[in-house]
Amino acid sequence: MKYSEEFEPSSRGVPAYPERELRDRRLESRHVERGAMDLPFFLLTILILTIGVVMVLSASFARAYYGKLANATYFFVRQLGFAVSGVVIMLVVSHFPPTLLRRYSFYFLVLTWVLLVMVLLVGTGGDEVGATRWLDLGFISFQPSEFVKLAVILSFATMICKYKDRMKTFKYGVLPFAIILGITVLLLYFEPHLSASVIILALGAIMMFAGGTRWQYFVFGGLGVGAVGYLVVTKMAYASARITAWLDPWSDPLDSGLQTIQSLYAIGSGGLLGLGLGRGVQKYMYLPEEHNDFIFSIVCEELGFIGALLILILFALLIIRGYWLALHARDRFGALVITGITSLLAIQVILNVAVVTNLVPCTGISLPFFSYGGTALWLQLAEMGIVLSISREIPLRKKSTTGGKDRET
Repeated sequence: MKYSEEFEPSSRGVPAYPERELRDRRLESRHVERGAMDLPFFLLTILILTIGVVMVLSASFARAYYGKLANATYFFVRQLGFAVSGVVIMLVVSHFPPTLLRRYSFYFLVLTWVLLVMVLLVGTGGDEVGATRWLDLGFISFQPSEFVKLAVILSFATMICKYKDRMKTFKYGVLPFAIILGITVLLLYFEPHLSASVIILALGAIMMFAGGTRWQYFVFGGLGVGAVGYLVVTKMAYASARITAWLDPWSDPLDSGLQTIQSLYAIGSGGLLGLGLGRGVQKYMYLPEEHNDFIFSIVCEELGFIGALLILILFALLIIRGYWLALHARDRFGALVITGITSLLAIQVILNVAVVTNLVPCTGISLPFFSYGGTALWLQLAEMGIVLSISREIPLRKKSTTGGKDRET
């Protein structure tokens, strides 16, 4: 695939010379005419989001009513507000020029590292394993680990564009990326947040592969990560307990295996066509996290195999459209950013479905646009806004024939 080199700094010679910086600033400040955003991607996002909000209402009203809230629509009203405001955020972000993201990508990465350190110092949200993953600002709480995923995507895309001709070397194609991943995963280890670490490592590998890193480095890196992961799992009591519950949930049906067992009951009782929207049983205080990480179990129970399959098809169409936009992006940076965001979406969907069906051990991975949560939904829609922003420049990449040769305009 041929990218336009107009917006990319040269990677020959020693990086970060004043001449190159001056030229980069001139290119970034140049006015770029932008077209309309990609309509299929936007409509698929809105459709999936709408279904997700409806499912939050169906999955959460029992817990909201019978719990301490005594308000059946509590979670739904809040999620609806997050969804509407999130769409506004998506539309606003869709007007941001990609050069702005590129210019401040490393500042954003450092900011997320600072937030991860703050989690270790003043974080909240301890659960049964003592994990601390949230920052509570009083008026809002959020997980910095969600923001660091986007920061890795943006910073990696910037670095790959900078080292584009040297990505096959260890010094430029592996070492700086490994340092960023190492710092990030180390901070997540102390929370601990194993699932976020796995996602970020997978994202980093995908970005590096798309950037041109030699495949041999992935073999050695995979072996190293596998060895370290094995040691971490064996040393962390909660991780080994989840492995045991994954292999045999019925060994502890009232504690570590409860969530998996109830999830399988919900999926199995849905059958082909489901029990009907709102008629599920497991949400009546049987299945924990029924409106959050395990909302797909309620989808299967109420909409059945057919309904769940249609939702997965919608996700697949959104992911395929994302990769199509990456292939047609105006420049390398845009293509890499869309690749990273689309891959993040795909990883989270696949892992969430795998968890609720007990294909992989239970982890705290939410289903994008479905699971309840305000800041997570805002961030996901902002990421879709970034994709739409980059898509605005795609219609301008046309070809005209001059003197028997194709010329890009």
